Amino acid sequence: MDLFQQLKKSPIIAAIRDEEQLKKALATDVDFIFVLAADIFSITTYIKRIRQTGKKSFVHIDFLEGLGKDRKAIEFIARKIKPDGIISTRSNLITYAKEYHLLTIQRFFLIDSQSLKTCIKTINHVHSDMVEIMPGIMPNIIKTISLKVKTPVIAGGLISKKDQVEALLKNGAIGISTGNSILW
Repeated sequence: MDLFQQLKKSPIIAAIRDEEQLKKALATDVDFIFVLAADIFSITTYIKRIRQTGKKSFVHIDFLEGLGKDRKAIEFIARKIKPDGIISTRSNLITYAKEYHLLTIQRFFLIDSQSLKTCIKTINHVHSDMVEIMPGIMPNIIKTISLKVKTPVIAGGLISKKDQVEALLKNGAIGISTGNSILW
């Protein structure tokens, strides 16, 4: 089963920030884990533990402490840490990660109509494997983006209820990332 089929089948993504959340996520049925906070001492262990359970791991490079935010950092992550992919708001890091055959998720924060226009333009220019739209509690915006881009859309941020998850999936999101362990 390819990644996108797996995500459609199991669309909830555990977004973790610490060891306790990692333990909870590993004990659930989620297939995907976003590591949103870590450092150079903990990340290798996190990814190894995630891989041992057969789950897919994505490291948010922008929040990984102790490494630069450049091509060599991406190379180090690809060769030594070996997650399935990275998450970043930075187009250049997405481009570098693709060079090292990592899956890529570009994260966008939408605050107004101009950021929405910029988001759509960037998605169509950078061509990451997926995008994450934040805050994710906007089904109409998720639908608008899903209709204007070919890249699969993940909704994330401020999602706390099952009915929100259902609305987002109905409006074009392929997955939902959340730190709310009740939804995992």
